[in-house]
Amino acid sequence: RIVVVNCQAGQSVAVAGATGLIGSGLVPRLQEEGYEVRVLTRDAPTARDKLSRIRGLRFAEPPEWSAAVAGTAGVINLAGEPIATRWSPTVKAEVKRSRLQTTNRLVAIMNGLPEAQRPPAFISASAVGYYGTSERATFNEQSGGGTDFLAEVCKEWESAAQRANTRVVILRNGIVLSKEGGALGRMIPMFSLFAGGPLGSGQQWDDVVGILMAALKDEQWSGVYNATAPSPVRMGQLPALLPVPDFAIRLLLGEGATVVLDGQRVLPLRAQEAGYDFKFSQVGDALRQIMS
Repeated sequence: RIVVVNCQAGQSVAVAGATGLIGSGLVPRLQEEGYEVRVLTRDAPTARDKLSRIRGLRFAEPPEWSAAVAGTAGVINLAGEPIATRWSPTVKAEVKRSRLQTTNRLVAIMNGLPEAQRPPAFISASAVGYYGTSERATFNEQSGGGTDFLAEVCKEWESAAQRANTRVVILRNGIVLSKEGGALGRMIPMFSLFAGGPLGSGQQWDDVVGILMAALKDEQWSGVYNATAPSPVRMGQLPALLPVPDFAIRLLLGEGATVVLDGQRVLPLRAQEAGYDFKFSQVGDALRQIMS
């Protein structure tokens, strides 16, 4: 059963990472549900340009973040350097720095506010990379963490978020299915090269956005949740759904191909227990809709 906090007219939500793949899907949904969106950014002109199709946003650069966060219905943290790219030592350092720096800053801001102005919810992204990779194991929110680069980043990222003195929800995202960006977006040109055919126009990030909204509005949500499909596929099954050879993905992404090829089977047990109704329970269905 989902206990929803009714959205009152004039409520605001602060979003870090609003220009990213998930953020650009979340912001319109927040507005549809009556929230004013305050975009926390380091570069307001660039953020305005990227979100130019969306009206009525308020943009705040770092000196203004505290004022933008105060009194909101919640803070949603999606900020971080994309990981679906070639990993050089510099990129890996930025992947870690970008996540920890923003999260630490937001936590410090919230904890420094008077209790009456402190947001009642902090929803912070993480990733299923927390679990490491396995060809056989199935993971849920009670599973232990891995030991590779992404796992260690996720552990530090989540630890930073948990220090917020408010209700904290951490969402471990899987690969978000969209041709607009992320790992799948990088693979689309290769799909066209190796398989041909038109691409669908649907966006299969609906469930990630839906889970974010549930985490914001439902006071019963707290702790870690896997934001993954209830019936996930292992990355080894993807060639049947998305015929791009491994060598091409490794050529494009280098060590970053780990995100796509060295996967794990992760179940969203806590979201299901909370009553979240998934639109895309089968990853294959979502992929076929995009690629058809």
